[in-house]
Amino acid sequence: MTSWREFEQELDTWAEAGSSATFWWRDDDAVEPTAALDRLLALAAAQEVPVAAAVVPGRGCAALGRRLAAAADIATPLQHGYLHRNYAPAGERKVELGGHRPSARICEELMRGAARMAAIFGPGALPALVPPWNRIAPELIPMLPELGLTGLSTYGARQVSAPAPGLTQANTHVDIMRWDSPRGFLGESEALGLFRGHLEARRRAGTGRAGADPTEPTGLLTHHLAHDEPTWEFLERLLPLLARHPAARAIPVSDVFNTMPSSVSEGST
Repeated sequence: MTSWREFEQELDTWAEAGSSATFWWRDDDAVEPTAALDRLLALAAAQEVPVAAAVVPGRGCAALGRRLAAAADIATPLQHGYLHRNYAPAGERKVELGGHRPSARICEELMRGAARMAAIFGPGALPALVPPWNRIAPELIPMLPELGLTGLSTYGARQVSAPAPGLTQANTHVDIMRWDSPRGFLGESEALGLFRGHLEARRRAGTGRAGADPTEPTGLLTHHLAHDEPTWEFLERLLPLLARHPAARAIPVSDVFNTMPSSVSEGST
């Protein structure tokens, strides 16, 4: 369990070491303009925190393209699979980009989705893939650059920054939703604990001790269509804190999938 004060103390430790606690924000399942999307974009703009909007291209509409284009200074579209459709047998974990279908069929859909992203968003879309449910068959990963996808984002600390030549992986680590019944906000202490835990693991890894990749920015994961009011209230407290703290630094989405900046200085503890 982590309190707000304990979370701020972790950020203070980064500041005392002269380090930047880099983070980024990914929001999933954008399909069309909604009041929830408007609220998300307004929050991002108010705190000047960039947000990656993972768009389902097979269901995205031109109106969504216009809405995100109007917020292009703060929102960057990423490709969220193709239809966000589950193909796993009953009783197995949900997956769209899994081993239950031929790889050639999945790649065809991803190419179709990439073309749809280009049609809706033009050059504003980043060629990065967010697999639905954060799951992708390992054999598909080396194929992504051949499809024009140069970024990959799932959930959990990454094992490597480049899982295939020409592909950068940057994951999320702080899912603030509880997905079992009843679905809703994970809870303050639990969400702050995830954030603090990844930051601490990165900081300790920077000193040579085991932990997360110190150069991977900590990823906040949200789902605007699923938020209840406590989820929004948490974000409305968290993002201003991150925006004002001297150690916290939001990374532009394009930089997340480019060369990762070093985020832990020499001598951090």
